[in-house]
Amino acid sequence: MGLARNALIAASQSRWLREHAMRWRFVRRASRRFLPGERYEDALAAASELAELGITSMLSRVGENITNAAEAEAVTDHYITVIGAMWAAGLEPSLSVKPTQLGLDFDAGLCERNLDRIFKAAQYPNLIPSEQAPLSRTQGGTMGADPSRKSPPTVGAYIKRGIIWIDMESSAYVDRTLELYRRISARHSYTGICLQSYLRRTPADIDSLIPHLAVIRLVKGAYREPPSIAFPDKRDVDEAYFALADKLLSKPALDADVRTAFATHDPIMIERIVQLAKSRGQGRLGTNIGFQMLYGIRRDLQRQLAADGWPVSVLISYGTYWFPWYMRRLAERPANVWFVLKNLFG
Repeated sequence: MGLARNALIAASQSRWLREHAMRWRFVRRASRRFLPGERYEDALAAASELAELGITSMLSRVGENITNAAEAEAVTDHYITVIGAMWAAGLEPSLSVKPTQLGLDFDAGLCERNLDRIFKAAQYPNLIPSEQAPLSRTQGGTMGADPSRKSPPTVGAYIKRGIIWIDMESSAYVDRTLELYRRISARHSYTGICLQSYLRRTPADIDSLIPHLAVIRLVKGAYREPPSIAFPDKRDVDEAYFALADKLLSKPALDADVRTAFATHDPIMIERIVQLAKSRGQGRLGTNIGFQMLYGIRRDLQRQLAADGWPVSVLISYGTYWFPWYMRRLAERPANVWFVLKNLFG
């Protein structure tokens, strides 16, 4: 792990920086590269702009490790409000939610119940006639969404719902998060799980998920982990990422209808995955793959992929507890620091 990445992760864990750096004007200005604002209304406005380009969005309120039931339920209520606002804005509701926001640290059952409430809110109540067949895996969701649709569906139409992603946190949470995903996805087919290529265990985790119609977001990872658990070198993380892409686009995975969102800003990696996908018969919209990026990073690449017909979704974060999240985003790809500097001084 490089010194720059180590320093950024350490900064994300510093209580003093968390309490002071968010007040510094230059830090707040730099953070706008990744966050359109602290309110969910700011994120909705950004999502609406992206929709005009045929790019879908996932919203995520920054913050984690909630410590009591009242806070966890308040976060759940907030996400339900956001889902309603997304429907009202003509956007498919798609969220990325950290389980520790919903109570996983102290009550796994409460966390699961809170997630159930979020999923039920994403069903667009009163629009699906009782005689209508349930939504199938290929009739909706962020990865195969129709970018031309700008308004909610009418009565009698199949409802297109964005995927609600269960985010992955540090390695200490992987087993609990995977168990939560398996339980939730058994009830809600538009559920996604995030996996991290820097963890040495991830190939085995993917093998265990392939038989279960999994929807997977593949990221590189941005928590501090010991070398015994995670690859310390960027080159190894990148090669692990592509090896996992190969596994996720293998015949067993495609036959099992596994869908994958490749979350990366690396144009070389994206081109390798595009060529691999084409060699496996995966060709753009309506297939089992898509690409995801962060708000404000490689906007040119986002637009090009969307123009070429690949499903593209952008993660838009918001909220007041943004400093640790911001430092981890820089640590995921230290080259992001260059984008920030250009934004500050360019």
